[in-house]
Amino acid sequence: MSNPILELKDASIYQGENLILSDVNIEINKGDFVYLIGKTGTGKSSFMKTLYGDLPLTKGEGHIVEFDLKTLREKEIPFLRRKLGVVFQDFKLLTDRTINDNLLFVLKATGWKDKKAMAARVEEVLTKVDMKTKGFKFPHALSGGEQQRVAIARALLNNPELILADEPTGNLDPQTSIEVMEVLQDINKNGNTILMATHDYALLLKYPSKTLKCEDSAIFEVVQRKG
Repeated sequence: MSNPILELKDASIYQGENLILSDVNIEINKGDFVYLIGKTGTGKSSFMKTLYGDLPLTKGEGHIVEFDLKTLREKEIPFLRRKLGVVFQDFKLLTDRTINDNLLFVLKATGWKDKKAMAARVEEVLTKVDMKTKGFKFPHALSGGEQQRVAIARALLNNPELILADEPTGNLDPQTSIEVMEVLQDINKNGNTILMATHDYALLLKYPSKTLKCEDSAIFEVVQRKG
């Protein structure tokens, strides 16, 4: 029995009045690792924004982590985002505070109160991405790859049902990209479902997985050739 965490049926994605993607039919199940590929401007980011409530879904059906995207109300968006982990290309870390304080800030914002539990959770997610010893540092003291590891740790804080990674290796050199991919692969093996937008085809070859492609206002599954 499949267990869809994300399902879109006959959905159209709009940015304002502009139709970006039409007739989107996709299903992502618990435990999947799925790539979203396509050239710049083909709608990858608009698609991601629709999934985390930044753009409304006005046509078709869409369900994500038990939320109905069609009827999603403004006040429900924070609760949707608690069940999602979002990793951005440009890290989006707060530069005026340490890594530990970056993560504590998110926990406070999402309703955690117990200081001991919060500290334990921060240590736990930093350990998962091999950054446990760097919590006292400020973002500017870390390399790009280390900052992205922290961003992944931040995405894990609330045990998300789905991680949306929007070009997580876009600002990194090839070796660092592989290190970040290894972290994502490990997280996926531990049961986290991941949808990763990327234009880094070398990663697709090295870590083949289900692949969706944005092209000509559509999204479709790419069948990868064997051998």
